[in-house]
Amino acid sequence: MKNAPLPLAVCITLWVAGCSDDPSKQPTCDGKFFGLPSESTGLDADICAPECRCGDVSFVATIHLEEEINRLAATTLIAPPPTPDVDPYAASVLPIADTESVCTVVPDDNMPRAYRLETVRADTAGDGIITHFNACGLCSSLQDLSVYMRYPDLTTPVRACAMLSVTGPDEDSLACIADLGFTDPCAKIWFYNSRNTRYECLGPCLAALEDPYQFPDGSLNGCLACDEEKSGPVFKAVAGRTRRNTGLASAICRPCAEVGHLTHDYSAVVD
Repeated sequence: MKNAPLPLAVCITLWVAGCSDDPSKQPTCDGKFFGLPSESTGLDADICAPECRCGDVSFVATIHLEEEINRLAATTLIAPPPTPDVDPYAASVLPIADTESVCTVVPDDNMPRAYRLETVRADTAGDGIITHFNACGLCSSLQDLSVYMRYPDLTTPVRACAMLSVTGPDEDSLACIADLGFTDPCAKIWFYNSRNTRYECLGPCLAALEDPYQFPDGSLNGCLACDEEKSGPVFKAVAGRTRRNTGLASAICRPCAEVGHLTHDYSAVVD
């Protein structure tokens, strides 16, 4: 089984040579899903693994050790984004992800373990270190990257945090998300995302409480599918970083054609 040919923008994202506007000439990815299955996933390693092959390009996700994760968490982002106080899901015009750009880490020469983030066009990354595809956003910091690395399964802890808003104030839910290690701006968009999913997907999520994340064909359960449709696009646009566009394997397995191929070496910042 093979996935459909990659859209041109995805081909660029995956750095696959030979992509063109002609779908018949675009490479296809193998049928395996990319991820790191847990007991909650519903798929095993025969179907989902932290590796992909698209055309002549193969990609194996790096296993990040605790020491590296802790060093990333201890870095300093210069000029971080402000924490939003307005829910982007309530905007009259919803934000759209900038898929023609990449977010780069630029080490600061004047301050140890400090860096800036810069959004640049995908074909002009310059001297920056690409940290994820698409424009920088509220979750683009290396501290937030460390949380993504530390928790291959963020669905379960964030869902538990979101449930705190059902019986208590929203502040409890937000604090719970922040306690996972996120920066304040990133925690806020995760909070807005979970709240929007609760409003839009309560029925499907209640019905899927006992379901695995995915069914044998790889399709998402009703709750995750609803979240993907109703909350995903705004989250991607505002957060900037996702596991998929960062090349990190998670407990939700994704088609290889959706995964950005990246390795993460920030020795210029942390050393």
